[in-house]
Amino acid sequence: MLIREATRDDVPDVVALLADDDLGRRRESTEHPLDEGYWAAFDAIESDRNHRLVVLEADDGHVAGCLQLSFLPHLTFRRGWRAQIEAVRIASARRGTGLGRVLFDWAIEEARRRGCHLVQLTTNVQRPDALAFYESLGFTVTHQGLKLYLQGDVTGR
Repeated sequence: MLIREATRDDVPDVVALLADDDLGRRRESTEHPLDEGYWAAFDAIESDRNHRLVVLEADDGHVAGCLQLSFLPHLTFRRGWRAQIEAVRIASARRGTGLGRVLFDWAIEEARRRGCHLVQLTTNVQRPDALAFYESLGFTVTHQGLKLYLQGDVTGR
């Protein structure tokens, strides 16, 4: 397995992973050509050193997982940086094989290397298995998150 920065060539595979569950199927589009918004988002992530889109490449060379790791400056905790993990996906055929743990171990180590004082994430309440997985990694539910969608119904409900 290899964890590496995603390239433009990986974008279709990442979008396919994002669409690889009930919620994702309702809010992502894997139609080709891909929506220009995906390419613009990739370009923005790639050009900002505080955001990393990574893929987990399996031994067979296929992209089997992904996540976005963002580094956010903060004044709280008298520190300065925290890491935010988002857009975590493991290919449905490979879930339960330990790949998610490998990806998270890498992300947490990257956060330590960058001097972050905490790692945070959100998960949709419609994903109880994901919440149980995150708790198994040591994450604790400490806050209640809220979102205000500004462009149509992108909630995946």
